Amino acid sequence: MTALDKYQRLESGGIWRADAEAQRRDVVISFGDATLVIADGTARPLAHWSLPAIVRRNPGEHPALYAPDDDGGELVEISDDLMIDAIEEVRAALDKARPKPGKLRHWITGGIVVGALLLAVFWLPGALTRQTLAVVPFPKRVEIGATMLGYLQVQTGAVCNEPRANDASKRLAEQLFGPQTPTQILVVPDLPAGALALPGDLVVVDYALLRSSDDPAAAAGFILGSRAALTHMDPLEELLHNAGLGVTFRLLTTGEIPATILQDAAAALLTENAQDAPADLLRDALANAQVPQAPFLAVADERTGTMPDLGSDPLQGADVPALLTDSDWVSLQNICDV
Repeated sequence: MTALDKYQRLESGGIWRADAEAQRRDVVISFGDATLVIADGTARPLAHWSLPAIVRRNPGEHPALYAPDDDGGELVEISDDLMIDAIEEVRAALDKARPKPGKLRHWITGGIVVGALLLAVFWLPGALTRQTLAVVPFPKRVEIGATMLGYLQVQTGAVCNEPRANDASKRLAEQLFGPQTPTQILVVPDLPAGALALPGDLVVVDYALLRSSDDPAAAAGFILGSRAALTHMDPLEELLHNAGLGVTFRLLTTGEIPATILQDAAAALLTENAQDAPADLLRDALANAQVPQAPFLAVADERTGTMPDLGSDPLQGADVPALLTDSDWVSLQNICDV
């Protein structure tokens, strides 16, 4: 400490008493290592006062009266101006270096507030969304998806329905997503996007897409692309991410999403295209479902004038099983004609 070092060799006389009842005596006062040393005439220490704890009992008066604390009766009287100035400078330096409880409290409070804000901005949304997705039951997801489908049908036309074609769409879903999949493939008369994935494992497909190729792999590419196009790979997560924290919290606490949110989400989906999925995700999805790229790429080019660059087809030259029998595919191609 600069101030203390400066006065290490300073000494002065003073008058000291051990307590309120003790006789006053002459003493020699000097600075020790973080202490004020009070000694008798033979240099025998009588007391060591902690410099940070020293209290001046009569600020601004002369001679100066100092005590080792606020409570005790021990006291020293100093008339030497140089020693008084030295003690005051050291006390001021120590006071500056001493942590201020109020300031510390403010810093702690500020840190907590900043931490809470960072938590709210960066951690809470993700954690809340994960918790919500974990507790929303599948029937509720289907209800949300069906509600969005209802809003979509205002623009796309009603879902086409024919028993044999419905069976065929179920078999196609099992071929693409596994034999135990809950995915439902639903066909509507007019869907510019080709295919859209909705919460509740609903996939909506454009009827004209089914008619555009003799190979079901073309439509299968759009169906797989509808999921690969989702940033979060889960239609409900995508919906909550776009809708915001308030909607997520409402779904978690009440099990409901405002109808206007679902209507807006459905309208936004109409501007998307399945072929806009990231190339690597779409390529992997096609390969995993054993769907060759060529039929999908040809129809994508025909519909939009652009052909996604998926790189080499890992299934090229491979003997892949048929997605549907000819009769199933024909019935599905005619689902909206009945």
